[in-house]
Amino acid sequence: RWKSWTKKRTRRAMRMYSAEQRMKAVETFARFGCSAADTIAELGYPTRHTLRNWWREYQIGGDGFLERKRREPKYSDEEKRGAVDYYLEHGRSLARTVRAMGYPSRETLGSWIDELAPGQRRRRGPNPEKGVLPIETKVQAVAELEARGGSAAEVAGRCGVSRTAPYAWRREILGHNGGAPEEKGAPVSRRYDKLPNGFEELKKMQSDLKAQVRKLQLEIDVRQATLEILKKDPGTDPKRLTNAEKAAVISSLRPKWKLKDLLALTRMAKSSYEYAAAALARPESAERADARAAVVGAFGDSGGAYGYRRIAAQTGIGEWTVRAIMGEESLVARAAKKKRRYSSYRGEVSEAPDNLLRDERGKHHFKASAPNELWVTDVTEFRIPAGKSYLSPIIDCFDGMPISWAISTSPSAEMANSSLLGACSQLKAGEHPTGHSDRGCHYRWPGWIGICDDHGIVRSMSRKGCSPDNARAEGFFGRLKVEFFYGRDWSGVSLDEFADMLDAYLRWYRDVRLKSDLGYKSPMQYRRDLGLIA
Repeated sequence: RWKSWTKKRTRRAMRMYSAEQRMKAVETFARFGCSAADTIAELGYPTRHTLRNWWREYQIGGDGFLERKRREPKYSDEEKRGAVDYYLEHGRSLARTVRAMGYPSRETLGSWIDELAPGQRRRRGPNPEKGVLPIETKVQAVAELEARGGSAAEVAGRCGVSRTAPYAWRREILGHNGGAPEEKGAPVSRRYDKLPNGFEELKKMQSDLKAQVRKLQLEIDVRQATLEILKKDPGTDPKRLTNAEKAAVISSLRPKWKLKDLLALTRMAKSSYEYAAAALARPESAERADARAAVVGAFGDSGGAYGYRRIAAQTGIGEWTVRAIMGEESLVARAAKKKRRYSSYRGEVSEAPDNLLRDERGKHHFKASAPNELWVTDVTEFRIPAGKSYLSPIIDCFDGMPISWAISTSPSAEMANSSLLGACSQLKAGEHPTGHSDRGCHYRWPGWIGICDDHGIVRSMSRKGCSPDNARAEGFFGRLKVEFFYGRDWSGVSLDEFADMLDAYLRWYRDVRLKSDLGYKSPMQYRRDLGLIA
């Protein structure tokens, strides 16, 4: 059973990838010393199990493993046509056809019908091709159901859904559970399933139906105003809006509806509405307008990277005011996304030095009392439609300043060495920093080690597979990608243009960006204030 399952899985993987992709994976696997992890990290495919199966088949059959074996169809064309003809001639029932013919499954028969008799397939229930119906359609259907505008089947047919869907929508919108017809609050149609004989009762029934339809139309208008004025989602509950938002919606609908009905639907007190409406009608003060312009400008200048704390520090405006303006203007700082992390580990290619930043109790020490005392470095990857780009910075733990960096389209030793040489060019006489890194191959090759020895840099390395040991560099990359990389459309951007944009961001990070742990100063300004830079 295990061998059978393995063969099926391998055949399925071969259908997913082209012959060129499979051959490239096998060649990369061989070039990386049969390391599945490195191959998958480089190419992004396939799984470990599939890769090893491809390698095994390549060793046995050579290039012959690239050929895909054609499977004989399970059913002949005559059998397919016979099943479809039976379906069309016997009431167009999938279940009846499968029982009579003895084959195939309902799903397979449905695909045959779509292929051989397009448009002849009888669908029951909602059609998935139509997507999700808007709330306005649902409310209108419920209104027709309550007003006896046709049977449930007719209402459902006009909406293209199953017969039970309008009843589900009625429970959702009107908030009742379809209890006994006599219970208070039950829909009119349930309370009058048996039409009364008296004229007065019929007149009362008509009045109740009109009130029910009017209530539904009111809810449609409120939801439509919430969508158009506040730009909220169609399913937003009007009762959960803020008082200012409720006041804006109610004011827009007052020419059409009574105030008491609108207040009842949104569950808002009249005094609260009058206060909120007056606040909305009150013209914005010059001071508030200036604060709004400053907040919007600071957010735009940061490229959407600043949250309310940094904007408040830059503009001198109170945090609560900044938060309120950002909410009104829909200004949201970029948030992190989890991505597969690039790894430069290629095995123990040379002896690794000890971790000098971790004490006996397991605590990490990334603080430095002066510039060029402790450096950290790492390599990170950026994937855009044009290809991959890599960044290797040297970060000074004194103030988090990136003092040197290199950008390349390949994670080569030359990239890492050039960033280190750029940092070493800024060393003064007698400065011998500790250089901490992870166990990537860039920091274990002779070139890197030689540069460290020439400039008196004390090497330190993280433990294998322990990212917290290099948390200072990881944190820098996290902020960089949130503020610069994530949430942007990089289509049409070449690798050279991306490198220029990344270089400009790093210069802005060094010279302009405010850091809270430096008293909301940039690293360059912080050093100037200390007299470390002229």
